[in-house]
Amino acid sequence: MKGDWVEIVIEAGDGSKTYEVTATRAGRRVEVIARRGVVEVNEVTRSGVVVRTARFMSSRVVALVEHPAPRRPEPFRLRASGNGSPD
Repeated sequence: MKGDWVEIVIEAGDGSKTYEVTATRAGRRVEVIARRGVVEVNEVTRSGVVVRTARFMSSRVVALVEHPAPRRPEPFRLRASGNGSPD
């Protein structure tokens, strides 16, 4: 969902570096995949097409934090009592 972002902290030789991958448009999401010694962070469209990719060696990753976008509250719903009033 737009607004989702992942923060990746990498151990560098002289300290640490921070990278961010953000879902930049409506309908996009950020996916994190860890496999074979590599952490991959992808921005993906609704249809599953990868727009951006960031790859890091898992031995260098110090922290990986997922920040979900704030979700909208559900709209007011009427009860199924049949009379149309909420109570």
